[in-house]
Amino acid sequence: MTENSVRLHESERIDDLLSHDLKIIQSDEVFSFSMDAVLLARFASVPKRGRVLDLCTGNGVVPILLTTRTQANLEAIEIQPRLADMARRSVQLNGLDESITIHEGDLRELVKVTGHAAYDAITVNPPYMPLNGSDLKMNTHQAMARHEIGCTLEEVIQACSRLLRNGGKVSMVHRPQRIAEIISLMREYKLEPKRIRMVHPRSHLEANMVLIEASKDGKPEVRMLPPLIVYNEEGTYCEEIMDIYYGSQHKPQPVEGGL
Repeated sequence: MTENSVRLHESERIDDLLSHDLKIIQSDEVFSFSMDAVLLARFASVPKRGRVLDLCTGNGVVPILLTTRTQANLEAIEIQPRLADMARRSVQLNGLDESITIHEGDLRELVKVTGHAAYDAITVNPPYMPLNGSDLKMNTHQAMARHEIGCTLEEVIQACSRLLRNGGKVSMVHRPQRIAEIISLMREYKLEPKRIRMVHPRSHLEANMVLIEASKDGKPEVRMLPPLIVYNEEGTYCEEIMDIYYGSQHKPQPVEGGL
């Protein structure tokens, strides 16, 4: 499907995802995706086939990126009608209608439709901040993306536990300040943390993101992965970040016939 054949609303634009010629519909009026979603899509363990769910999908960036890594049936759920509609049109824009299904609804109620243990893997980039006065100063879309208005951290983790099959994996990106709470809640709902990776803006600065993966009914054993550094001393992306965003495209190609 071409860009001209996809309907855009006022204020919307089409952005390049910098990978596999994928594109995404975005608007400054709603919360646009950022690096955390891209890192989650690369970090998550997903089966080659099966059923994968993305919670709090926003405009659908995570499942769209996951199509480059798996042939599983991808589903996503978003509570905000405008964002769910943007996600559906982004799926259409990329010709991925047969690979991705976007649900509009409340993740806390999804189990009533799918039943328990319906998914082999789940990804989630949830609202990071508990409710406070600042959420009232934003528009509704931004407030719900940043603050726990539509769901709390515990409700997200509880939903993951209900929807995930035994041995299935849930991958989450969040703020390091809440890592103790995340681990405690995961264990309460039988999700055993298996991999944790801190993301630092620069090598000398403390982490501002954490990637964490847990296994349903897994045995207690967690790996602390090497830190992921975003910027080098020159202020440009480090090599691993370049790989995540651009793959091999940013690397010089060997000269034909050379050593």
